[in-house]
Order: sequence, then structure tokens, then C-alpha cells
Amino acid sequence: MHLSRRADRLAESATGRAARKAAELRAAGRTIIDWSAGQPDFASPEVAVEAARRALAEGFTRYTAAAGTPDLRRALAAHYAERHGAPWTIDQVMVTVGGKAALFELMMTLIDEGDSAVIPSPCWVTFPEQVRFAGGRPILVPTAAADGFAIHAQPVIDAIEPETRLVLLNSPCNPTGGIIAARDLRRIVEHCAERGIVVLSDETYERFLFDGREHASAGALAAEFPDTVVVVGSFSKTYAMTGWRIGFALASAPLIAKVTAVQSHATSNATSFAMRGAEAALTGADDDVERMLAAFARRRDLLVRGLERLPGVSCPKPAGAFYAFPHVAECYRPGRQGSLEFAEALLEDAGVAIVPGLAFGADDHVRISFACSSEELEAGLERLAEALRP
Repeated sequence: MHLSRRADRLAESATGRAARKAAELRAAGRTIIDWSAGQPDFASPEVAVEAARRALAEGFTRYTAAAGTPDLRRALAAHYAERHGAPWTIDQVMVTVGGKAALFELMMTLIDEGDSAVIPSPCWVTFPEQVRFAGGRPILVPTAAADGFAIHAQPVIDAIEPETRLVLLNSPCNPTGGIIAARDLRRIVEHCAERGIVVLSDETYERFLFDGREHASAGALAAEFPDTVVVVGSFSKTYAMTGWRIGFALASAPLIAKVTAVQSHATSNATSFAMRGAEAALTGADDDVERMLAAFARRRDLLVRGLERLPGVSCPKPAGAFYAFPHVAECYRPGRQGSLEFAEALLEDAGVAIVPGLAFGADDHVRISFACSSEELEAGLERLAEALRP
């Protein structure tokens, strides 16, 4: 069978691979602690569940407009106006099949063969793969563990070249928890506006910030730079609605119209009754979100304390998201040399699933999700301590 070159060069998601291997071992009877999954272990908000249930009972099960239901799009515009002073109206908002689809459709709309996209790294495994799939070339800009993998403006600006069409930011970042300060965000947006480059800000983890930090949203700059700023978000993390597959994009009306045309041929619309649930979550689930965020803060502290006690492991405390990204290279030895072998050995020998840092562009690190119970974190730390014992 002949496969297209674009399909042939696309690698399997490392996070999906780790979860798949963990599931296979669990099905074989092993007790696996899964630190690979990027999904909250909380139930979806009851207001969302009830709204979706009601929509089903009322027969709201047909196609909607490709851009999503007007009510949800209007609610998203109002949400970003209230939280960030963003100017977007309903025709500047589209709803997608998860945040991943929003990113993919934007890549297909904004990038041509030979174009480049600048991405701070370590970065989510899907970013460079989507750029390559669209025919572009990712330019990865290193961030440093020494300052918590913060995203700084100057290295990003220095990496821009004549072929650059896109700067892709993710704050808080998956996998590092690193964030960008408002002043650095403004510098990047101002520079890109001068050069006609889009700044695509993936703000999926915008509510997951710790120690009193505030989120710097590109939406706050959209009124000044309407043709430069694009924001993508998702209901998956904030509202523990991963399986609902509801994401969104906010941008200028002409761009949203083009991306909606792509979506009309790719997925049609997001699921009708799931959009009803998402609207209910957006407007009525803040208490659920606050309880979840408080739990994540406690889990972060528990995990980082435990990791720092392990020989050869160092872990900066993540500023946001729900991942730790410890440095583990001092634990490498024959049979577990590099993050891939290290992760596979830990899964086979200790029954703990993590994601190798190589997938994110940092082979000396691994990603650990603390989107699981404190009991699972404690049990995993015990297993990890035993596996790393000399």
C-alpha cells in the first residue's frame, strides 16, 4: 500500500503510546500507576452533564453550524471579554472537536510548504508534528529548567526568519509548567505584528496556575493587534471534560471564516449536545474548577517534594499546568540509557507509566502527570524509589 509522504513522516503521539502500553499491561493483569495521562481524574461538572442530558432528551442531536452553536460562541466571547478584556464577537469564535482540532485546522490554514513556525521548547509533542504535517518546519527555541522553563521574548524573536509565518506559544506549558510574563508576551506580539506573523497562543491550561500567579493571555492584546493574535483553548482540562471533545479558537473574523471552511470539510461541527454541556460548564461550574485547582496545588507539592528526595532526580516546581518535568539523566545506566529506555524500564519493572522527555525535545527529562489521586502519587513515588535504588 502506498502511503502519502505526509502520513509517513507523522510519528505516533508519545503520550498516546505511553497510555496504550500502560493499558496493555493493565489488561494483562499488572497493577499500573499511570502518570502519563494528561487528563484530570475528576468527574465532569454536574451542570454540564445535566445540560447535555437535557439536550439529548429534547432531541438536540442534529448538525449545527460548522462554527458551533451561536449560544456557546456568544458565551465564549463574553467569557474572554470579562476575563481578559478581549474584543471578540460571535463571528470571531469557532468551536472545534477538542483544542487539538483547532490547532490542526489553524496550521492547515496558516502554513504553506516551506514556511516555518517558532515554538518554545520543550513543547507538547503535537505542535511540531502538526507543523510538519502542514508542510512547515518547526524551529524549536530552548527554555531552561534553571528559571522554571519560562518563555522569554528575545530568544523567540531571535529565532524568527523570513519564512516564519507563525509563533506558537503555550502558557502554562505542557510538559514543563513554564509560563510567559505579560511583558514578554507583549514584546513577541508587537514584533510579530510588525512582520505580519501570527501569534498562536494555546491557553488550554490558563486556569492551572499556582502560588498566586496570574495568567498572561494573548486575548488581552487582541484589540491592539487584531490580525496578529489567535487564542486556542479547550474544555478538556479546566472542566475535566476530555472525552467531550470541545475546544475553540478566537481570532479575526476573516481568519475564523477560513478555518471554519476547513472544519466544514474535516469534521462538520462539534457534537451538538456536548456544546450544550460546555456552555453550562462555562457559565456555571466555577466552584467545581476552584475545588479541582486546589487539589492540583496540593498534589504538585506532594509530587515535587517526593521527587526531590530521590537520588539523581531534580525537579523545578512547575508554575502551572499539571505536569512535573524532572531531570533524571543522572539515573541513566545501561538498559535505561536515555529517557525512552528509562520510561520503558520503569513501566516494565516498577509498573509506573511516564512519558519520555525525548518526545518533548528534552531527553534528560521525563514528564509526570499529577492529574491523579494523592494516593497514586505516593504509591508511584515508593515504586520509583525502589526502582532507582543502587
